[in-house]
Amino acid sequence: MNLHAHYDALHAAALPPLRQGRAAPDLLLDSPHDTRRGVTLLARPSAAIAAHIGEVLAEFQQVAPEQYYYPASDLHLTILSIISCYAGFTLPDIDPTPYAELVAAALRGAAPFRIRLAGLAASPAGVLVRGFPEGNGLAPLRDELRRVFRASGLQQSIDQRYSIQTAHCTVLRFRGPLPDADPLLRVLAAYRAYPFGTLEVHDLELVFNDWYQRAAHTVLLKKYQL
Repeated sequence: MNLHAHYDALHAAALPPLRQGRAAPDLLLDSPHDTRRGVTLLARPSAAIAAHIGEVLAEFQQVAPEQYYYPASDLHLTILSIISCYAGFTLPDIDPTPYAELVAAALRGAAPFRIRLAGLAASPAGVLVRGFPEGNGLAPLRDELRRVFRASGLQQSIDQRYSIQTAHCTVLRFRGPLPDADPLLRVLAAYRAYPFGTLEVHDLELVFNDWYQRAAHTVLLKKYQL
């Protein structure tokens, strides 16, 4: 996949409805009754990159304080969604041990890899930091994870929603319609190519999580060193 073209197409498609005030908010964003949970393998941005993201989000908050901004504790890049979030799923529904063991088997011999985080892109639901994997480390790792889980017989829903190929980091979600999107879109345009930094991925986390990876709802199942 040409990630530059993919992010550009996503951004271009999102702009017209956003300019017309037609965002696509998640209606469960602030609901205390949201029971969607899943299991995810993810990477965390470094403290330096998270700080850069926070500085940019502060500018968005000045013009659109009503939107939802990811705190540093919740920032993440999805490596693979093992069980996509669905309503009613709880951690006791599975035995986490074989999941952690399968991930360990898939990562055996995997080397650290790099993801360059550069620029922002809009989507109908929010704003993301664009990620560009460098080298050939991430794609084979994802393919091996797919292989071992599909052969395992464990509950999983890998690629059922979509086949993940990007390495983005969602940082802002819309809470509702945008009656005046222009100030937000001006900030977005100013940071379309902003260099957030290159993430050196040396460790991964297997977590039980909610839809937004909120720290309060996240359970660390296993941490892996590459």
